[in-house]
Amino acid sequence: MSDPRRAFFLRAPWRVPFAALGLVLALGLAYGLWKPGADLRDGSHDKGRNAIWIGHAWLGDEAWFLRNGKQTKMGFYRDEGAIRDLAANLKRNGIRDVYPHLCPSGGNGELPGVDDRQVARFLDHFGAFRVLPWVGGVFGQSARIEDAAWRERFCRGIASLLARHPRLAGIHLNVEPCPSGNDAMIKLLQEIRAVLPPAKILSVAAYPPPTLWQRSLEVHWEESYFRSVAARADQLVVMMYDTGIPYRKPYVHLMAAWTREVLAWSEGREVLLGLPAYDDAGTGWHDPAVENLETGLAGIHAGLGRTPPGNYAGVALYSEWEMDSREWDYWAVHFLRSAR
Repeated sequence: MSDPRRAFFLRAPWRVPFAALGLVLALGLAYGLWKPGADLRDGSHDKGRNAIWIGHAWLGDEAWFLRNGKQTKMGFYRDEGAIRDLAANLKRNGIRDVYPHLCPSGGNGELPGVDDRQVARFLDHFGAFRVLPWVGGVFGQSARIEDAAWRERFCRGIASLLARHPRLAGIHLNVEPCPSGNDAMIKLLQEIRAVLPPAKILSVAAYPPPTLWQRSLEVHWEESYFRSVAARADQLVVMMYDTGIPYRKPYVHLMAAWTREVLAWSEGREVLLGLPAYDDAGTGWHDPAVENLETGLAGIHAGLGRTPPGNYAGVALYSEWEMDSREWDYWAVHFLRSAR
């Protein structure tokens, strides 16, 4: 015989909402228990070969200060004490590679002007680092890489800069956005390589793989293209931010997945994993409460595991002018080996 109480329960109008509520609670509990990242404090992922992007004023000429209304600040950046303090802070924090801003290029491919005496002064205090000027610009505007004449002048400017300052370690190329599959970027890399003096480094600000959160191939590179760029570079610095993700845990999970992917796709080239330390709130593509040092490092630690591959060099911080004392302290505790 059927149980009338069971029949009543199955017919009850609140049965479906009750089941839905149970599912929501189960999913909420699973999300709460989900730990996609790792908090590693033993310094084992720090090889002392990390990198950082720094501002234009450290190398820029007087015209840059005048154009940008910063002439009152020129004395600070020309002061040897300020340069010495910068070098000491970066050395203390495990930085080896430094990318001084030298963007955007002119529409004809000409590099922005530098103060040659200042470059020499800067390099006097940065002998323990690899200094690679950060060149490039906005795709199709200041970086007209599909124009052969633009590329030729751009490469000539790089060759001239490195000839005047042979202590520079090489060049760091950043074109934003750069569509996946763009042949002109490959040509540009080949042409830069042709003018680089022996032993100089060709570093590229690279894009991470596409994601379900952000599918645009203007700011994400598919595997075949990533490998093609890697084959023509010495160093890949992967910009692992500006995802538009509104939640911390999915971003941490994505960072772990990206870490594994880009290291596998890099054709054995040296890889630095770019982390966000900036506050572009309200842009739609970056929420500093989601994308930051804490979440970024948690994802990278999870992705690297206990034994990172040999082509992993470290982390690149974007950027020095946005880092504050709290972020430097967090970096020291949750990443640096020297802090042990």
